[in-house]
Amino acid sequence: MGNRTLAILKPDCVKKNLIGEVLSKITGAGFKVLALKMTKLTKDSAGGFYEIHKERPFFNDLIEYMTSGACVPIALEKENAVEDFRKLIGATDPTKAEEGTIRKLYAESIEQNIVHGSDSDENAAKEISHFFSRKELLENNGH
Repeated sequence: MGNRTLAILKPDCVKKNLIGEVLSKITGAGFKVLALKMTKLTKDSAGGFYEIHKERPFFNDLIEYMTSGACVPIALEKENAVEDFRKLIGATDPTKAEEGTIRKLYAESIEQNIVHGSDSDENAAKEISHFFSRKELLENNGH
């Protein structure tokens, strides 16, 4: 079994109808989908998820944006999942992201940057449990 990470296809990704393309890039890079759902975050849910940023100046804008439409949380598995996924998606600022990364290809701005990826194994575990129960993760995969 590999490591896990959480991806969220953000509201701009959903609005631009890029779910299939972005998911294809993710699975093409060797990630296994453990669980996936479409949801619309409430202010409470988004606030809880991004709690680590609550003192930051961009917090309210982030919550507004993340609750502005549907998003798609995805639990992923792969060896070295967190680091590999962050390489695949590229820098938060798409103008600084490397060629071929998901944000370079699809994102418009730092704010609307298409996709979230966990930044550590510890946060990945917390973030996955924010969206998926143990039952959802196990039943979908015949483990």
